[in-house]
Amino acid sequence: MKGGKRPKAGRKPIKIDLVELEKLSSLQCTDDELAAIFQVSVRTIERRKKNPAFAATIERGRARGRVSVRRMLFSLGAKGNVAAAIFLAKNLLDYKDYVRNEHSGPDGGAIAIGPAPELEALSNEELKQLSILVSKTEHARKD
Repeated sequence: MKGGKRPKAGRKPIKIDLVELEKLSSLQCTDDELAAIFQVSVRTIERRKKNPAFAATIERGRARGRVSVRRMLFSLGAKGNVAAAIFLAKNLLDYKDYVRNEHSGPDGGAIAIGPAPELEALSNEELKQLSILVSKTEHARKD
């Protein structure tokens, strides 16, 4: 029974304009934003999404918004916008950036690793400086 036992009892149904809903959905509005614009609760939007026509309107609007963005991106790429072209290539053509991190010594040779310095050979001043450096790295690790 709609509206309770008495005629016209209960809360009046809120009308949500499906044309406006589709326009807002094309802008990728979230359920929270839709609820705020239509002055209903988020729960109302979620409950109405169970209605196939309502859910289809939201999905159609969101799909149109994505197509609009894609169309603009293709247009930018066709006009020579390098960033747009790279983005499209990575996302549609599976292009990837490969970064190789290779460390080498002088003239591309091996990195020479020598023995660790003998601590007995350090002066008291050098030991103090070393101690300060070690304590700074320990504080940085804790943060």
